[in-house]
Amino acid sequence: MMKTQIDKKTIADFGEQWTRYQDNSGFYGSQDLLADYLEPLFSPNDIEGLCVADIGSGSGRIVGMLLDAGAKHVVAVEPSDAFFVLSANMAANSEQVTLLHVPGDELRVDEPLDLVISLGVLHHIADPNPTVRAARAALKPGGKMIAWLYGKEGNELYLAVVEPLRKITSVMPHSLLSGFCYVADLTVMVYAQLCRWLPLPMRNYVSEIYGKLAADKRRLVIYDQLNPAYAKYYTRAEALALLEENGFNNVRVHQRHGYSWTVIGDA
Repeated sequence: MMKTQIDKKTIADFGEQWTRYQDNSGFYGSQDLLADYLEPLFSPNDIEGLCVADIGSGSGRIVGMLLDAGAKHVVAVEPSDAFFVLSANMAANSEQVTLLHVPGDELRVDEPLDLVISLGVLHHIADPNPTVRAARAALKPGGKMIAWLYGKEGNELYLAVVEPLRKITSVMPHSLLSGFCYVADLTVMVYAQLCRWLPLPMRNYVSEIYGKLAADKRRLVIYDQLNPAYAKYYTRAEALALLEENGFNNVRVHQRHGYSWTVIGDA
């Protein structure tokens, strides 16, 4: 499939991002955080022994989580220059990981998979439907796909600030954006202190997830929000339709921390 200019720019943006930020240690790459993405729709305990694909692997954070959860084999799909970081990070697990330097819509496997995961990726693809269809085709009957997507509901105040800001930050050079993230993190940490006493928007996320991250990972989370050329914030109906309209059955959705969607469907 021919990529649009916005797709090419987004892939390049993530290639630069994950080439610069290669470390996935601490809570950022933990089983606790994997459970937070997946539950209550799916338990990380059920990954043990499965053959899984991770679409949009970046530097390998989710791949590492899947291996730690006991996945039998992981197909790691990464189209950007981060593929070379991914390859280096997965060198010690080469027998358990197949690396594909292709976009998600070119996912092909020799044996059908039990599970396809894409966490924080599909909302950066202008037309994710071909990728979801490729995931569906790669699954065995009864296999599952899980995606985590930015949400529109619950993010109204955040989007009022961030969407205009992204028009500037998405074209900033790395050094300037990196410096901006230091300042933004200080601001968010002040907000986190206020959340301890006040019922502010995204209170659960700030206290239960963001506040548990090391300082460098907090800045990376901000960078990840402000850097890519393209990002879509899904309504609940759109999150369900993304899987339903591409061949998945029994599609369920969970609103994660009141600001995003975890969605799962059966092949």
